[in-house]
Amino acid sequence: MGRVRNTFIKRNAGKIIEKHPDSFSKSFEENKKSLKGKAEFMSKKIRNRVAGYLAFIKKKGKSLKKVE
Repeated sequence: MGRVRNTFIKRNAGKIIEKHPDSFSKSFEENKKSLKGKAEFMSKKIRNRVAGYLAFIKKKGKSLKKVE
């Protein structure tokens, strides 16, 4: 089994990708850099987890489901 991402990570990723859909790629490093200016409230750990989740979504070609 893989790691499970909590709802907080998925919800924040969904909100950010709605506002900036073309800013993210399949690369974790690029996503991390582009998140730096878009979400000031995030800690380093949260930013890295969201960047990893966005890279995962882009690699798999999935769309984000609305998580509430």
